[in-house]
Amino acid sequence: MKIAVIGCTHAGTAAIVNAAKLYPDAEITVYERNDNISFLSCGIALYVGGVVKDPKGLFYSSPEALDDLGVITKMEHDVVSVDLEAKTMTVENLRTGRVFEDHFDKIIITTGSWPIAPPIPGFELENVVLSKNWAHSNAIIEKAKDAKNIVVIGAGYIGVELVEAFEMMGKNVTLIDAMSRIMPKYLDQEFTDIAEKAFVDHGIHLELGQLVQRFEGRDGKVTKVITDKAEIPADLVILCIGFKPNTELFKGQIDMLPNGAIVVDEYMRTSKEGVFAAGDSCAVIYNPLGESRYIPLATNAVRMGTLAARNLNGPTTKYMGTQGTSGIKIYEHCIASTGLTEGVAKELGMDYDTATITDHYRPEFMPTHEAATLKIVYDKTSRKLLGAQIISNVDLTQVMNTMSVCIQNNMTVEELAFVDFFFQPHFNKPWNLLNAVALGAL
Repeated sequence: MKIAVIGCTHAGTAAIVNAAKLYPDAEITVYERNDNISFLSCGIALYVGGVVKDPKGLFYSSPEALDDLGVITKMEHDVVSVDLEAKTMTVENLRTGRVFEDHFDKIIITTGSWPIAPPIPGFELENVVLSKNWAHSNAIIEKAKDAKNIVVIGAGYIGVELVEAFEMMGKNVTLIDAMSRIMPKYLDQEFTDIAEKAFVDHGIHLELGQLVQRFEGRDGKVTKVITDKAEIPADLVILCIGFKPNTELFKGQIDMLPNGAIVVDEYMRTSKEGVFAAGDSCAVIYNPLGESRYIPLATNAVRMGTLAARNLNGPTTKYMGTQGTSGIKIYEHCIASTGLTEGVAKELGMDYDTATITDHYRPEFMPTHEAATLKIVYDKTSRKLLGAQIISNVDLTQVMNTMSVCIQNNMTVEELAFVDFFFQPHFNKPWNLLNAVALGAL
């Protein structure tokens, strides 16, 4: 069996490592256009901010490690066309310029995603950069050394982590987003208000509800960002607007969502026999809604890559879907969420209800007993849990992993209210926060 893998970040690395172990007699070839693999882009802000001193720690595999598994590893090779029906591809060696053909029996598409870069006038100016891969992170660090005014466009997780890192480096930082608040996909307003206050208290300028119209510069370098409401000085501009699936090679050959995300079943199979896909190039089953959605997360990618390998010779292990569970730390605030927010439930016209509790996470007689705010969203008719969010100044983010399991298993608020959790004064109260918020819903 000849297996081809296109792309080698999270999903690709997981697929290759597992396939090499499961099918020792197979010929596995990976094509990667970069000169590195398995870069943890979620660590860019930590690297930029100096929290991560040794960038080698941001890579959890290497071309050499894949070679040791017997994988044919073709780095700096760009797949320029693929015929999924004929099971052939055309590849360019970016080092030499040589173009050649290859074929496969099975293929795993792990081409990932790429930052969205709208056609903003002035985008070509020097010091206007994207944030996604290893080369981007190095460019950001180098350009930030001499930058006084740094503007980050896009208030999702990557954007908010970067502005905190730059502020801690002593830069004058501005965060711009077209939405009226930060991180609206992940959190409701009562949570984002706290995070926004933390940014303002640390001197970060929030320019929200604004559309970037153009970049202006001098001598080929950016000096200013012009929005529909303000002019903001900028020596460095970083675009973190979001991601799109990197799937142009396969359009018209397999089923996709309108945004280009490849549709896969629970075994990572696409609409064409012998063609599998995983990671940020794919849609995933979003359990709170029971439908395919585009949710590019490293956690989804490694699971999907592993499953693609396991199911290559026939369906063996199902993907259980995702709740889009995620977490972030903003200064002293530990924040996490899973499933639907109230805002999304409202946009979808769902018949939902919520419950929120603010309480000390452990007994008040303990030396410290920080408060936490926990919110759940649930279906008003079926009572099934749909989503949750938590914020506190002590790390309670693992609560959202528990909630993720509850949502995945279709638990109701009544079940959450009385489910068995341990009590020990060092860690919690007799009524765990999850019990308590669900009791409030009753």
